[in-house]
Amino acid sequence: MMHEARIYRRLLGAHLRAVLEYRADALLTIGATVLGQLAGLVFVVMVFRQVTALGGWTRWEVLYVCAMVMLAEGVGSLLFEGTWHLGGLVNLGLLDYLLVRPYPVVLQVTGNAVGFNGLGNVGFGAALLGAAAVHLDLAWTPLTVLWAVVLLVSGVLVKLAVNLATNAVVFWLLSPSSSLAASVHTLGDLARYPLTLYGAGLRSLLTLVPVAFVGYFPTAALLDKGASTTAGALTPVVAAACAAGAWAVFRAGLRRYESAGS
Repeated sequence: MMHEARIYRRLLGAHLRAVLEYRADALLTIGATVLGQLAGLVFVVMVFRQVTALGGWTRWEVLYVCAMVMLAEGVGSLLFEGTWHLGGLVNLGLLDYLLVRPYPVVLQVTGNAVGFNGLGNVGFGAALLGAAAVHLDLAWTPLTVLWAVVLLVSGVLVKLAVNLATNAVVFWLLSPSSSLAASVHTLGDLARYPLTLYGAGLRSLLTLVPVAFVGYFPTAALLDKGASTTAGALTPVVAAACAAGAWAVFRAGLRRYESAGS
């Protein structure tokens, strides 16, 4: 495992050096990402100028959820961006090159690119998470900190697993990109806000997909927010199930892969 991690780090390093050859482009990408996230933050702040709570959640509680989603998206882009290039690899038959190398195919796929915009999401999300944590009505004991870290890591794992599973659909669709993955990613933007704002149908959809376990349910478990606390406490279990499910979908797709022909 250490050997695989070391090779993965070198794969990402090679792609990172390639991206940094165009430093102005990389800086503009980071800047655009931060501005986009800042716009969402301004929206939340403006809403809370008119109300004191949103679906039973205070401003800093909502911002904590937003920060968790930002971090998950940032980690996915920075360290696992190659997942979004799987459609091109399958459609063009380029996956053949990865199959003959003595290294796990899934790691070659996920490490096939670096999304430099993820650096902006990680930095901005971490800063926002820290600021929100300070303002939460919560006693930060060592056990609470550990539980918060477990929930955060679990939320990130859910996001990565959902990305992998939805992008792996291209093995069956044989298209250059997965519209399902893009749709689910867009749906995840709704999970930045409390599920109590939505109707029963949409709440069920966000739970079953399960993008609500990236930020909303973990935060509910941390803050003991009523009925959502129990579901949130299951976030590590959901993360493990999502990872196993994504791996199963990817392996099933890989067995179906027939190259691009000639």
